[in-house]
Amino acid sequence: MTAKHVLIVDDEPDICELIEITLARMGLTTQSANNLTDAKLVLASEKFDLCLTDMRLPDGNGIELVELMQRKYPQLPVAVITAHGNMETAVKALKAGAFDFVSKPVDLKILRNLVAAATTLPQASTEGKNQSKKTDITGNSLAINTVKANITKLARSQAPVFIHGESGSGKERVARMIHEQGSRAKAAFTPVNCGAIPAELMESEFFGHTKGSFTGADSDKQGLFQAANGGTLFLDEIAELPLHMQVKLLRVIQEKAVKPVGAQRELPVDVRILSASHKNLTALIKEGRFREDLYYRINVIELTVPPLRDRSEDIPLLAKQLLEQLAEKTERGAIPQLDAGALDALTQYNFPGNVRELENILERALAMVEGNVLRKSDLRFGSAANAKPATDAQPKTNEKPLDLAHQEKNSIMHALEQTRWNKTAAAKLLGISLRQLRYRLEKLNIE
Repeated sequence: MTAKHVLIVDDEPDICELIEITLARMGLTTQSANNLTDAKLVLASEKFDLCLTDMRLPDGNGIELVELMQRKYPQLPVAVITAHGNMETAVKALKAGAFDFVSKPVDLKILRNLVAAATTLPQASTEGKNQSKKTDITGNSLAINTVKANITKLARSQAPVFIHGESGSGKERVARMIHEQGSRAKAAFTPVNCGAIPAELMESEFFGHTKGSFTGADSDKQGLFQAANGGTLFLDEIAELPLHMQVKLLRVIQEKAVKPVGAQRELPVDVRILSASHKNLTALIKEGRFREDLYYRINVIELTVPPLRDRSEDIPLLAKQLLEQLAEKTERGAIPQLDAGALDALTQYNFPGNVRELENILERALAMVEGNVLRKSDLRFGSAANAKPATDAQPKTNEKPLDLAHQEKNSIMHALEQTRWNKTAAAKLLGISLRQLRYRLEKLNIE
């Protein structure tokens, strides 16, 4: 296998030599350029797998080189070397399309991690070969194809990404796709719901703790950052973090190190941060509930996930896929179908709960339907107010939607009581398999 080739752009001979020696020990070949002009000439004549450039060059700056390479060599990752503590410059470089950054004085371990990640990015020719095994978004609408294209681009970077979208729109799925298509795909993807961790346990959960650091700390504990080391940490509902944790998170992002509760020193971590929220962070900043400096660190690049109502042409394909999954989960003999009326009703519905609501509607309908064809009357939408204006006039109704979960629970309880809680007999009475019944019992929290 041919050794990877790296271009180093820096006017300090000592820095160039240090990087050359470090990369040679990694089995890489290098070439150095001392200014922007020479770098352009070398790039035009030779093929490279990575470019490392200083931000300050005699005839320009590193961002100019990043922008040039985005235009002329978009498949070539470029990382920048910044002055210590100059995060504003680093953020500008990431926004311009840099793969990552490293600060002076150069930490060789961080440099080696960066270079290893950048030189193992999937090539454009091989991307998608194993896509069937990876997370994907179902749909062929313009909105979804745009999101997919942006995901592919963001996967080739280490920049923090903020994913904004309504609840149930698929933000975690998007985060997984960014992780799986990037250089960290073989490492851990660690999702965490920031709103589900009690405030008093947050520091320990995120950064870990040492034995005896507080009452109940019977042993050392690894935090989420350490668990995600080398991979991706997905901070879902980041707007729920209290202000004191926002300060600590900001420091971790800037220093690339964590300090466990009770520890004497910080531990380096190599983690890519992806975050998400359905809330408007700009509005929260104005209200004093979210730190502006943290916002600019996590929102280097923003990706918006469209709500389902803005891609209604994807609903038929989504519904088909969800019905196949539900049929497999509940061991139905055949895949349920939607008749024309049901399909039309779904495409006219507003879906305030997005894809998650579509799945719930189909799951409830399957639990109650007789036969294998779902009709409009089987769907039982949550609220008539959420329907889109229909093209054809439809009669209004004052009928109150049924609480299907409650109705289903009553039916199952009645069958169990009739059979004296013999699950096999109850399943037969209900006309479903024993595995289907067990699934419904778990779903409805029936002991």
